[in-house]
Amino acid sequence: MRILVTGASGFVGSLLAPRLLSEGHAVRALTRQPIEAASGRGHSEARSEIEIFQGNALSGEGLARALDGVEVAYYLIHSMERSPAGASPSASGESPFAERERIAADTFAAASARAGVRRIVYLGGLMPQGPATVSRHLASREEVERILLTAVPDSVALRASIVIGARSRSFRFLVHLVERLPVLTLPAWRRFATQPIDARDVIEMLTAAALVPTVGGQSLDVGGGEVLTYGEMIARIADLMLVNRPALGFGVSVTPLVARVAAAIAQEDPELILPLMESLETDLLPADDRAAEKLGVHLHSFDSAVEHALGEWEEIEPLTAR
Repeated sequence: MRILVTGASGFVGSLLAPRLLSEGHAVRALTRQPIEAASGRGHSEARSEIEIFQGNALSGEGLARALDGVEVAYYLIHSMERSPAGASPSASGESPFAERERIAADTFAAASARAGVRRIVYLGGLMPQGPATVSRHLASREEVERILLTAVPDSVALRASIVIGARSRSFRFLVHLVERLPVLTLPAWRRFATQPIDARDVIEMLTAAALVPTVGGQSLDVGGGEVLTYGEMIARIADLMLVNRPALGFGVSVTPLVARVAAAIAQEDPELILPLMESLETDLLPADDRAAEKLGVHLHSFDSAVEHALGEWEEIEPLTAR
C-alpha cells in the first residue's frame, strides 16, 4: 500500500514512517524541511527507502504531487509554533493558531479528496466528558478532526492525551519541571486525571488504523492502562528518575501566569505551554477502553513507558537530575 506521512520530521511521524516500512508499505514523507524527514534515531536504512516530498499543508504547495496514488494519508500536523512576527488576529476572531490549524486541515482534506485517498488517519486530542469547558487547543483539534472525516468519510481519528516518549514535548515539559524545581509547586489542575499512553502503543495503533476496515469513519479515544492525576504522574516520573522532590499544591489555577512561569523554568515557548495548560483544567479520560482491542494492541504500563522514554532520552542527551 502507498502511504503518505505528513509531519514526518516530528516526534510521532519520525517513529511511524519506519514502522510502516517494516510492514511492507511504500512510504512517502511530506515535510517542509525534507532533509530532516523521517529522522528517527536508528532508522538510517529506513530513511533511504522513504520517498521525500517537500510541501506545505497551509499553502497547499506540493500536496497534489505528494498525494498522487496514495491510498492512506496520515495527518500529523499541529501548528502550535509561535505566530509570525506582526501577525494580527483574524477577522473571524479566531486565534492565529486555531486559524492556521483550520486552514491547513481544509487544504489537506480537499487535496486528499481530489486525489482519491481512501483514508486519512489523524492523531488528535482527548475531549473532556460532560459539561466541562473545552480549551482552545482541544477545540481546534476537534475541528480538524471534523474537517478530515467529512472530506474522506472512511477516515479514522485517534484521540490521545499525554504521549510518553523521549521527543514528546508534553512529556519533556513534565521531566524538565521535575529536574528544575526543588519543590514541585503544582496548581489546582494537579488533581485532574488522564490516561497517559506509551509512544510505542500509539505507533502500533496508528499503524493498525490504516488497515482495520471496521474502524473507518470513527473517532477512537486511546489511553494507557492507568488513570493518573497530573500530580500523581509527576510524582511517579520523579520516582522513576530517582530524585526526591517534595510537592506543594495550591488551590487556584491562574493558568496564564503559571504557564509563563512554567515555560520559563522548562525553557519552553509560552505559546506552546499556555494552550497545553488550559487543557489540563478538567479530567481527560477515554469514553471507553475499546480502541486497543479494536486495533489489536497490547498496552505498556505507565512505568514501562517512562523508563523506556527516559532511556532513549539519555542516549541523546544527559538528564541532569539522574
